[in-house]
Amino acid sequence: MRKKRLYWTLQILGWSTYLAINQALIYFDPQELAENENVAIGNYISNFAETALLLTLSHFVLRRIIIQRDWLSINIGRVIPRLLLAILLSSILYALVAAGINSLFLDIQIDSVEGLWINILSPIIYSIVLYIIWTSIYFLYHYLESNNRSLKYEAAMNEMHLNQLKSQLNPHFIFNALNSMRALVDEEPKKAKVAITQLSNILRNSLITDMKRVVNFKDELNTVKDYLALEAIRFEERLQVEYDISPGSEYYEVPPMMLQTITENAIKHGVSNLLNGGLIHISTTINNSVMTVKIRNSGQLHNSIKSGRKGTRVGLVNTQERLKLIYGEGATFKMYNENDKLVVVEVNIPQRI
Repeated sequence: MRKKRLYWTLQILGWSTYLAINQALIYFDPQELAENENVAIGNYISNFAETALLLTLSHFVLRRIIIQRDWLSINIGRVIPRLLLAILLSSILYALVAAGINSLFLDIQIDSVEGLWINILSPIIYSIVLYIIWTSIYFLYHYLESNNRSLKYEAAMNEMHLNQLKSQLNPHFIFNALNSMRALVDEEPKKAKVAITQLSNILRNSLITDMKRVVNFKDELNTVKDYLALEAIRFEERLQVEYDISPGSEYYEVPPMMLQTITENAIKHGVSNLLNGGLIHISTTINNSVMTVKIRNSGQLHNSIKSGRKGTRVGLVNTQERLKLIYGEGATFKMYNENDKLVVVEVNIPQRI
């Protein structure tokens, strides 16, 4: 919404300035002053209509072509010839429509070389220059915005890496996992082998996805399943895990380690604090090309977690920031008490096209 408001502010401001300058030139032109009053009024009206036409074509033709053909994401060297062609066609359209408008208010002739130059060829060249300036500003703005977004994302990824070292893959978690596996080596060696494989999967996936912008939801879910399987060794009967994944969820992408971060938070602040343990329930639903992920855990959401005090949800804050950087306003993140026994983290993620 902010971008749209800025776009229209610049559009209206820019073309209004252009209109004001042209109207002033007409007003102070000695030749115009010598003409009769009706001709002067016709020039004012014609100038206003032409400016409105320039604005309309810049928005509904040039901008629409740029967006629909995704020229903002293509190499600038490949875009320039296409952009110049679009500008030329827009300028020809402008000149023809402007000639029609001028014929309503002014006495124009295009049946001579001079009339053709003044009323058709000259406006084409004039509008080409204007639209080159317009598209240059438009591309420059989006380039600077994209560069700024990339810098923010890179900073967030670096922060995520540090947070992972402190929470997701911290020595405490690895220590607990190794202790659990050590207890299985003599008693249940097959289970110990499986647990070692699961831990290696988590470590490998963390290294592989560390610098990725998004990962497939199915891969992220597999990492979480390995993580919960390891935690089940430690908690034994105190941990219950349930999944309810809708078909089609594998076509969606999520920030790396997002689901694992939320799940670990549910274990740390929910299940581990309950004498009899509790439940972790992960579900997805899809509606109107938006996937809703819900992670339920036994426990209650306390004020310390709601307020986001230090040490309570570093990973969750990081997750929200990454969602905002990747999906903008398209993704949402909510955390609430579903009832007196369950806490829910709900994430809505749009399908990337």
